[in-house]
Amino acid sequence: MSGHSKWSQIKHKKAAADSKKGKAFSKLSKEISVAARLGGGNPDMNARLRLVMEKAREVNMPSDNIKRAIQKGTGELPGAQYEEIMYEGYGPGGVALMMEVMTDNKNRTVPEIRHLMTKYGGNLGETGCVAWMFNKKGYILVSKNTIDEDTMMSTALDAGAEDFRNDPEEENYEVITTPEDLNKVKEFLSSKNISFNLSEITFLPKNYVNLDARDADKMLKLMEALEDHEDIQNVYANFDIPDEVMLETD
Repeated sequence: MSGHSKWSQIKHKKAAADSKKGKAFSKLSKEISVAARLGGGNPDMNARLRLVMEKAREVNMPSDNIKRAIQKGTGELPGAQYEEIMYEGYGPGGVALMMEVMTDNKNRTVPEIRHLMTKYGGNLGETGCVAWMFNKKGYILVSKNTIDEDTMMSTALDAGAEDFRNDPEEENYEVITTPEDLNKVKEFLSSKNISFNLSEITFLPKNYVNLDARDADKMLKLMEALEDHEDIQNVYANFDIPDEVMLETD
């Protein structure tokens, strides 16, 4: 899909210039607490907790904030009990959407999400309506400025990655793993002195919907509104925007 701008890359670029650290810290605190509640407070024994703690450190979240979030999850400190829910629906142009939510009050959260979806030309769907369009994967971005393609590809495959992608229009290589192998592949890359710009468990679309300028503008506004919602941790979508259309939406 060379020459197109996928949300995973757009989101990474936006994150690099994101000034909403307070909201980012709040969402990470929720994720840390839930991970600690489900798998214990020791990151050496809890892969999910270890991964989210790495994300927190990448955005310079203070150690005290991380510690308190863990203690709330393990019950050492009082804190809200968050429920994990995956909501699904459709955006403009028939784009499939999945939203990872952590909330202490879904009776408040659901109407708010439905309102945002409707406002920008989408609608909330039933459980399972679009999940089949995505695969859960480990996802790593490595800057092309740090390593050549052949070396990166061979190293990624030696590390046990499922796939390696190089879109000529993008600034990063993409390394795809199974969710279970993400940490192993990261450790192998680190042992070869390869640093990465992003590493996460994500949902990758099996195919993409190309959007025209009108739907692209509404779709990007919807994505930003959803990701700005305090209860939505992550949003996944299967849209593609050609570069010439992307320019019209800037």
